Amino acid sequence: MTTLATPRSEPAALIALFAGALAIGSSGIFVRLSETGPTATAFWRGAFALPFLAVWVVLERRRRAAARQANASVRDPLFLWAGVFFTGDLALWHWSLLLTSIAASTLEANCAPLLVSVFAWLLWGERPRLGFVLSLALAFAGMLLILAPKLGGGGHGLLGDALGLGTACFYAAYIMVVARLRARHDTGIVMFASTLVFTVLLLPIALTQKFLPSTAHGWWLLVGCALSAQVIGQSLIAYALAHLPATFSAVGLYVQVVAAAGYAWLILDERLAPIQLLGGAVVLLAIAFARSARRTLPPLSAGVGVQPVEGQRPE
Repeated sequence: MTTLATPRSEPAALIALFAGALAIGSSGIFVRLSETGPTATAFWRGAFALPFLAVWVVLERRRRAAARQANASVRDPLFLWAGVFFTGDLALWHWSLLLTSIAASTLEANCAPLLVSVFAWLLWGERPRLGFVLSLALAFAGMLLILAPKLGGGGHGLLGDALGLGTACFYAAYIMVVARLRARHDTGIVMFASTLVFTVLLLPIALTQKFLPSTAHGWWLLVGCALSAQVIGQSLIAYALAHLPATFSAVGLYVQVVAAAGYAWLILDERLAPIQLLGGAVVLLAIAFARSARRTLPPLSAGVGVQPVEGQRPE
């Protein structure tokens, strides 16, 4: 449960939120620089993160034991579904990162919060308000601006953008499942279980690609990917959102998208056309409008390829 910030904890929480988003925003760079295939990189990301997440689970269980609180049963089929949807999320996103710009892929995939409400409408008849529908139209217009330089050219760029949007669909489904899991389970076990499932499911595909890095530098890139996005970024944002209002979760998304674009520019000299920068701003504005238009929209998570953490539940 998100707690109210105190004057002493809020500055530290804000620093943690920004630091966590900056760490998560670097994950696309690690994927692009990796010496292994895209799915193999996703596999190693999970494999190297699991020991750290296991420690998180142990600490949570000790805290519950000290507070004389019972641990919820882990025999919940939703854990499997969370892992399945996160498998699709990472598989498509890592592939997308090799075909289109890191900034575009990250932004497209982070449209998942918009799709959550669309899925809720289609599956459960939760009709959105007019303001939310207008936000979807605005987001679509922003996407057209991002794709504009590639239209008519075909090729890998548009395929990468399509995969980025496909990632958003899987991530939206993942958010919906995790929202239910977080009502019954602690953050650590949700993250550990879904990471374990996606690591196992990705292994057969990963083995069809370049599975092992060629150099020690390649191994460090894989460790860096696991630690930055899956462990350090998650932990910092979990701390931050436990001490900040839920509305601050949107800041994590904005910082992550900007950070991803900045890293790609500084490290890979990957620049966006002015019309694409405008499109990205329009999409972020649409997401902000959607949150105010439909208050039942789950808080924006810290970014694609990132599991929702403490405080990131439906409002």
